[in-house]
Amino acid sequence: ASMDPAELEAALAAVEQFNAELQESGAFRFAGGLHPPSSAKTVDAGNGEPEVIDGPFVEAPEYVGGFWVIEADDIDEAVGWAVKASSALQSRVEVRALQEPPS
Repeated sequence: ASMDPAELEAALAAVEQFNAELQESGAFRFAGGLHPPSSAKTVDAGNGEPEVIDGPFVEAPEYVGGFWVIEADDIDEAVGWAVKASSALQSRVEVRALQEPPS
């Protein structure tokens, strides 16, 4: 909300270019943007009595705003894509692998 409109336009164009490169490579699986944490509902049914709370699980000054799921041969390839994403976003990007399905 506080970003200069010209900076926002440049950032959106950079992300669009990154997305196109990712899709053209065949590594892209899916992606999504997330609404801000203020829109979250936190659900806890761990004690048998469901509780729904307005707001995020954890209050934090930074939060995940979206994600990409890609297919990479190894962590180095995934980090390479993250470097490009971080450059496009002008922000930090976290890399995590999906857990293997149980056998």
